Amino acid sequence: QVQLVESGGDSVQAGGSLRLSCAVSGWNATRYCMGWFRQGPGKEREGLASISIRGATSYPTDSVKGRFTISRDNARNTVYLQMNNLKPEDTAMYYCAASAVGPCVPSSEYIHWGLGTQVTVSS
Repeated sequence: QVQLVESGGDSVQAGGSLRLSCAVSGWNATRYCMGWFRQGPGKEREGLASISIRGATSYPTDSVKGRFTISRDNARNTVYLQMNNLKPEDTAMYYCAASAVGPCVPSSEYIHWGLGTQVTVSS
């Protein structure tokens, strides 16, 4: 059974940093595209970043470009999202997902999802 477990969410002050982790079990995540998403209160889910099998990345959301970085450790079957210079508008539940249907970009459909980790940024 495939399982994605996010961790690393916390409450921080604006300007702070967090690193989210997504541990994949029951499945070799190194063979698939992985992505990070978030959904803030009263907002639709938005795709933040994706990383392909070979490490190619995509960041379609302008508000996180230059602040968020996706990476993967294939030996640990884990994907990370480094978030720097956090802002109150980054407050959201953050989700990782695996196995895009189509190109490895956040706008593709993903098959497997974690339950999320909460990030709260105060001003």
